[in-house]
Amino acid sequence: MTRAMPASCRAGAAPRGYVLIIGLLFLLILSLLSVTMFRGFGLQEKIAGNTREKQRAFEAAQGALQFGEWWLGQGNGSAGAACNTVIDANDPANLQVCANALADPANLPWMPARADYVPPSMNVASAGRPGGMTGDDVNYTRAPSLYIHYLGLSPDGLSMLFRVTGAGYGGSDGTAAVVQSTYQLGAGTKDLGKE
Repeated sequence: MTRAMPASCRAGAAPRGYVLIIGLLFLLILSLLSVTMFRGFGLQEKIAGNTREKQRAFEAAQGALQFGEWWLGQGNGSAGAACNTVIDANDPANLQVCANALADPANLPWMPARADYVPPSMNVASAGRPGGMTGDDVNYTRAPSLYIHYLGLSPDGLSMLFRVTGAGYGGSDGTAAVVQSTYQLGAGTKDLGKE
């Protein structure tokens, strides 16, 4: 009894192993593509996280600055005194105008003088506990700070000028923002010299 030879073993038949090689090449290409996509997604997540932290720090600094401007608007402007302590600004009676300017507003935290202000809805990380997320709440690494510096009288001599500086942090000490404004405080009426 003779058996017929399979077509792949006959003389002149083309080898069929190329399908396996092409399949392995496709698998390799798809693997490289998927690894590249996953690395790209991780990078995008880091960028989004850093942007969120930057925005959190900016909003905290802006809140401190606006609190300082509100405090000045309540009639608390003065020529100030030398500031050399860290105070709790959550009690507006503690806040003060400083006669001395900040040496370097970008060098945080400001020492030896600043006013720390924590809005009622803000969670600040306690000592030894990092900022970031705790459950559904966001923790900031430090309390926002503000500094009010008396600049002098306006050119017309009718208003007092102040530089209000606010600093805020995100979830780490490495994420911080500093904002400044010049605030003019004057009388509600102005004598234009005409009758």
